[in-house]
Amino acid sequence: SSPTIFPLPLLPQFLLSFNQSICDLRGCCWSPQSDTSVPWCFFSKNHGNVSICVFSLGFEATLTRLSSPSLFGKDINTVLLTGEYQTANRFRFKITDPTTQRFEVPHEHVGSFNGPAASNLNYRVEVRSNPFGIVVTRVSNGNVLFDTTIGPLQYADQFLQLSIKLPSSNIYGVGEHVHKQYRHDLNWKTWPLFSRDVGPSEQMHNLYGVQTFFMCLEDSSGASFGVFLMNSNAMEFAVQPAPAVTYRTIGGILDFYILLGNTPEQVVQEYLQFVGLPFLPSYWSLGFQLSRWNYGSLDEVKAVVERNRLIGLPYDSQITDIDYMEEKKDFTYDKVLFSDLPNFATYMHNSGQKYIIILDPAISTQNLLDNSQYGSYVRGENRKVWVNESDGVTTLVGEVWPGETVFPDFTNPECTSWWVEECRLFYNTVPYDGIWIVTMFPIINIVDQLMFSKTLCMDAVQKWGKHYDVHSLYGYSMAIATRQAIETVFPGKRSFLISRSTFVGSGKHTGHWLGDNAATWEQLRWSIPGMLEFSLFGFPYNGADICGFVFDTTEELCRRWMQIGAFYPFSRNHNAEGYIPQDPAVFGADSLLVQTSKHYLNIRYTLLPYLYTLFYRAHTRGDTVVRPVLHEFYSDEGTWAVDRQFLWGPGLLISAVIDQVGLAIFMSGARISERKQWTRMYLPADKLGLHLRGGYIYPIQQPATTTVESRRNPLGLIIALDENNAASGELFWDDGESTGELLLNRLQMNAVSSSYVDPNNLKFEEIKILGALQEITEVAHLTGLQLELGRSYTIEWIQQQSINERFDCYPGIDPTREKCEQLGCAPSDPSSPSCYFISDNAYSVEEVEYSSSGLAANLILNSTNTRATDNYTAPISTLRLEVKYHTNSMLQFKIYDYQNARYEVPIQLNLPSSPTSTSEGRLYDVSVQKKPFGIQVRRKSTGTVVWDSQLPTFTFSDMFIQISTRLPSRYIYGFGENEHTPYRRDTNWKTFGMFTRDQSPADHLNSYGYQPFYMALEEDSNAHGVLLLNSNAMDVTLQPTPALTYRTIGGILDFYMVLGPTPELVVQEYTELIGRPVMPPYWSLGFQLCRYGYSNDSEVAQLVEEMKATQIPYDVQYVDIDHMERQLDFTLSPRFSGLPDLINKIKEEGMRFIIILDPTISGNETDYPPFSRGVDNDVFMKWPNSNDIIYSKVWPFLPNVQVNESLPEQTQIEVNIAHAAFPDFLRNSTVEWWKREIVEFYNNPTDPSKSIKFDGLWIDMNEPATFMNAAFGGCRDEILNNPPYMPHLGDRSEGITFESPCMEGQQYLPDGTPVRHYDVHCLYGWAQTRPTLEALQSVTRERGIVITRSTYPSSGRWAGHWLGDNAAAWDQLSKSIIGMMEFSLFGISYTGADICGFFNDSEYELCLRWMQLGSFYPYSRNHNQKGTRRQDPASWNSTFVDISRHVMNIRYTLLPYLYTLLHEAHVHGSTVVRPVLHEFAEEKVTWDIFEQFLWGPALLISPVMTPGAVTVNAYLPNARWYDYHTDEAINVRGEYRVLPAPLEHINLHIRGGYILAWQEPANTTFFSRQNPMGLTVALNDSLLAEGQLYWDDGVRIGMYNDSCHHKIPSQV
Repeated sequence: SSPTIFPLPLLPQFLLSFNQSICDLRGCCWSPQSDTSVPWCFFSKNHGNVSICVFSLGFEATLTRLSSPSLFGKDINTVLLTGEYQTANRFRFKITDPTTQRFEVPHEHVGSFNGPAASNLNYRVEVRSNPFGIVVTRVSNGNVLFDTTIGPLQYADQFLQLSIKLPSSNIYGVGEHVHKQYRHDLNWKTWPLFSRDVGPSEQMHNLYGVQTFFMCLEDSSGASFGVFLMNSNAMEFAVQPAPAVTYRTIGGILDFYILLGNTPEQVVQEYLQFVGLPFLPSYWSLGFQLSRWNYGSLDEVKAVVERNRLIGLPYDSQITDIDYMEEKKDFTYDKVLFSDLPNFATYMHNSGQKYIIILDPAISTQNLLDNSQYGSYVRGENRKVWVNESDGVTTLVGEVWPGETVFPDFTNPECTSWWVEECRLFYNTVPYDGIWIVTMFPIINIVDQLMFSKTLCMDAVQKWGKHYDVHSLYGYSMAIATRQAIETVFPGKRSFLISRSTFVGSGKHTGHWLGDNAATWEQLRWSIPGMLEFSLFGFPYNGADICGFVFDTTEELCRRWMQIGAFYPFSRNHNAEGYIPQDPAVFGADSLLVQTSKHYLNIRYTLLPYLYTLFYRAHTRGDTVVRPVLHEFYSDEGTWAVDRQFLWGPGLLISAVIDQVGLAIFMSGARISERKQWTRMYLPADKLGLHLRGGYIYPIQQPATTTVESRRNPLGLIIALDENNAASGELFWDDGESTGELLLNRLQMNAVSSSYVDPNNLKFEEIKILGALQEITEVAHLTGLQLELGRSYTIEWIQQQSINERFDCYPGIDPTREKCEQLGCAPSDPSSPSCYFISDNAYSVEEVEYSSSGLAANLILNSTNTRATDNYTAPISTLRLEVKYHTNSMLQFKIYDYQNARYEVPIQLNLPSSPTSTSEGRLYDVSVQKKPFGIQVRRKSTGTVVWDSQLPTFTFSDMFIQISTRLPSRYIYGFGENEHTPYRRDTNWKTFGMFTRDQSPADHLNSYGYQPFYMALEEDSNAHGVLLLNSNAMDVTLQPTPALTYRTIGGILDFYMVLGPTPELVVQEYTELIGRPVMPPYWSLGFQLCRYGYSNDSEVAQLVEEMKATQIPYDVQYVDIDHMERQLDFTLSPRFSGLPDLINKIKEEGMRFIIILDPTISGNETDYPPFSRGVDNDVFMKWPNSNDIIYSKVWPFLPNVQVNESLPEQTQIEVNIAHAAFPDFLRNSTVEWWKREIVEFYNNPTDPSKSIKFDGLWIDMNEPATFMNAAFGGCRDEILNNPPYMPHLGDRSEGITFESPCMEGQQYLPDGTPVRHYDVHCLYGWAQTRPTLEALQSVTRERGIVITRSTYPSSGRWAGHWLGDNAAAWDQLSKSIIGMMEFSLFGISYTGADICGFFNDSEYELCLRWMQLGSFYPYSRNHNQKGTRRQDPASWNSTFVDISRHVMNIRYTLLPYLYTLLHEAHVHGSTVVRPVLHEFAEEKVTWDIFEQFLWGPALLISPVMTPGAVTVNAYLPNARWYDYHTDEAINVRGEYRVLPAPLEHINLHIRGGYILAWQEPANTTFFSRQNPMGLTVALNDSLLAEGQLYWDDGVRIGMYNDSCHHKIPSQV
């Protein structure tokens, strides 16, 4: 078995020559290891000391060394162990030589213990013998904290060693080193301790100071303890995985202290109250400071000062390095280059700033430049204050900065007196405000193997002892002496003192900076663990040289360092000679570095009252200021290794970018919902992550450029409420610099008590309350207060929640105060909303299950927060969230009932079989907000939160599901189908429903389609899209917050989000998910004519001839339901008996024909095969649990009834309508039946002469529509047809069956699963569309086209869409553009409106302008209603014909370009009718444009849409544009311009940089496709252009890529 491996106490460089024979000679065990960091020679278990223990109030024991080989000789065979129970939390034991006095550190606080021993100890001490060991146990839980039995005690003259087994691996502290991380890496690391002049690096070097203290966090209870060894000799601190540590030292004694605490913070307090509490810095020293080694002259110093004043940089102190001295001699100044230095302090003071000097300890022995004596040396020589050689008499002489030097012995009181006087004398010559001391004599370099390498000889003599023993106390003793100098020079003032070399307890006198670092990203990162460690050591006033001391910094590095450096307690920018200047102003007054530096320094100065209060607590209690996150959140194991973030005190979390490619969140005043989890934060170039912890009050003060000025400004409070709406805090305030008794101003919510009177008569004038109520910003800002500092106040306020921040709690019909309060909500007088939430949603999450491809969690229902009035709206308690990271740009989040199956939309989306995203490639981050529940999605590249549903609205019940999200902006597009203006959705409390219905376009009424998809623009022009895959009746509320709320009455919540990031990419990603748009045949891009109300086929034939005579290009003719017998599908009216021949004739002439089909089938016929075959095949929707067909009133008229066509149409319908059955297109049998009926109508096998050779099918009324509410005999399920919540649909009071069938209708999915019409109503048209196209293509053997009225996501895969039964009105022109752009978003490219309007008589100018606009609809059809006047182009005058011919010729000329765009849409999902914002999102003005649009990226269409207008106010985006008509360049970009638009003209512009393919037009596409082709090359500013052409036969099915596809580049 392997013994416990323990490292042999030899210097690492000797191990290479160590072998087994030497190991055996030492009496140790030899075991070579594969890991060279693991010792091969180690002590055996039985190698140790026998102990004899004697207990009393403390205890003493004599330890006798067992016989064993000596490691280094001069072993001390008998030692004395003394144990002292000093306090209930502090135990000391020391091991000394009882016969010979050895060196012990003469510390001002840590010394002899005079008793009595403490009682009620929190620890238990056991001394074990044979082998010897000390075991310390925590009384409360019996855990062993400190166990030295792991290895032997070694005690020789120059080698002392003790090892300690620890209870956990959470070890922090011991220094000074660059550990690179805060928690120690225990993988066999050995750290030397001996003060040394070497800069921080990645090497394991001993640095400037010696700090032997470490802290160990035991477990998540917070229980912790600290250990330090009071010894100043050169030593090592070794760590190993056991976990264990070993102290080895080469002199003195072993003097250990163990300090217990219940928390890490308590351990630090225990330690500092023992070794010396930190000094309280002057208020001004908390301001920003500038320094540089070798400015070169005072003029340059002043230039730096002036340029940083000029930019308005908060900046309190200027420091000069040794270059101000004459030949680097202390207490002198260069009378040439710094001649005006005696007046420099006054110069600084005049602007409220301070001046700090540097002093080195080495004193030159040479005269001054004028050959006069160097007074400081002479006076010191006279007083014999120097370090001596080994004889104790001869002055030791060395060489440092000034040349030949001597070294003050600061352990000598006479030297301290001399030093104090020199500081006073120099102050009288060159006034200054503070002192920076650098122990610049060469310091030990252990790597060189010689103790005296680059330092004083170890046998040099000082007052406290040999330099061998006191070397590491030099900086400590110098700090004590310099503090005395400050007290003399600045009586009653704290002044300023910063030191490089430190020892245990130095923090009582001085601050510390982390030394001569480098301008590298690594050093920036390492500064945080360095600060955290010195917080443990008792140096709250610490920081690193901002932007780096050596090497040239970069703008990015310095900018990031200035951001984090604004939160160093000691905040100084300093660098070395020979490198570029790096003060902020040198980067330029308008630079991003200056802007962000000023921003965060202003925040620092705002928070200085809070920071100063933290320093007061450090000074009086030992609190940390820069605080490790684990000190506050030790119960969270995730914090134990956090060292890239830190806290100011308990409340302010600083998360900086410390990597060249950094990630971290910028938020302002918003409550952050993430807890106990890592979240990716976005910090753009000018941002740092700052978060205020709830439950704390932060005193603030209006900032200024100096603390002198800021301290005169009004005070304020930021009150950050916790979950219990409580917060507390305190403020310490005094004059900022006086010494003596300190008085505390304590503020706890509403009271201030103080005996200090401020001379500036300061008052609190503002209070910010974070987390107040449920506001989105959650900030209450109280201003105009005049609360005097030092007096007691109670502040009460009533905070009105902004209406924009409220969420509707009662969206149902007829809200009343009683109904509102019954739900636990608050009524409101304003109507938006009239009832709003005042408590969180009822759901929470405890545990989140993470995986590489997503996350999942069960939701917990808090029944006390539920809001319901019946079982159907009672929240479900068995919900589960699943999030899947499908691709890098698309994710899904789904909430469903995991215990009870619910209806889910039966549509197969195009999802990868398994997620393909990667953590690096994903454009998004997802976090689950736990209490209350919410989901947050953030764009990684910018940090923008694009979805945040932690809002009070969330509820999930059987028949009412509601969820809200905050929106990143008010620029929301999509949702449908309903008419609205403008294109951008109105977020001013607009609620609109989605439920398919035969509703002609009307403001915000739910219409034919159901499209629960929206695209949002973020403020930085990025875009994303969201689909809610749900088909139940729903409504959406948009409010000014901005936020939106979904409410649906069934199904589940199944969201899909695409992240773009451009608007065009959003559509491409969305159509990749739902399916790409159908590829229409070429002929369908031609102009088309239709009308409802053709009396017979002769009228149609005559129209065709009249249109041919006009020579207006014209490809397709339709017939509406007039061609049917009594509107029966698949029949031919006797009045249209000639239709088959007419169709054949016009097709021979190069035209095409489309007929209409409605879905419902009459049940009143005696010989009607479509119905009888449908009954045989069981295709019709039935009543549940019955074989009875559901009938309602739709188009077919009754048989054998003479229709009086003089009556109004609605009267005709009411009197004559038949019983209509609804085919269930979800069923496989229905699909086959429908295809067969289409085939038979096309072929007419019984009479082929009557076959109808249509080329396309137009399917209408497929919402499905009814002409009565519900069904014959009424509906049978009250709750389904009048659900507890009625969405905001048209005719809301009529119920959900308004013009729709009964909701209990039974339908069946293809796999036979029964579903309710309640759930799938909105899928009716979608289900009809695919089989219609498949039937069409099977009979025509061509691509064909289907036009559908009702749509659902993915309908565009099989059909185009027209915008329904519009009206002949001017407002319909712009609304048609909005409709087309929306359906571009929805993945339906082939769209258009009825040109000239369907309802009402059109009029000349309107119809002409509409013909111009309609020439650029992808689906270009003129269509109108029965009973209105003719509006086809031939029906007007010759001018109308000429203008129509001209604009339609332009369309036909550009059809190759349009066809290519439709191919791009089919293959890549691009838009055809393209909103201007898709191409010019960076121009925010385009975000509101809806009266212009693009064809693809290159053709801008600017139509006239107002009566009488002969100009159009068009926006020309920032690009080069050419007039299509004249080919001339337009010298306008990025602005609106009024363009001439006479009646015959439509403005068209081609964008530079693109090539448009074209073809000479003809009267039909059949002939135009035979004409010559051409290219229009529009060069951009770089004289470049490119384009594409897709070409095939125009009708083939599939194989679109196996065609002629040209990519055309051009360069001039």
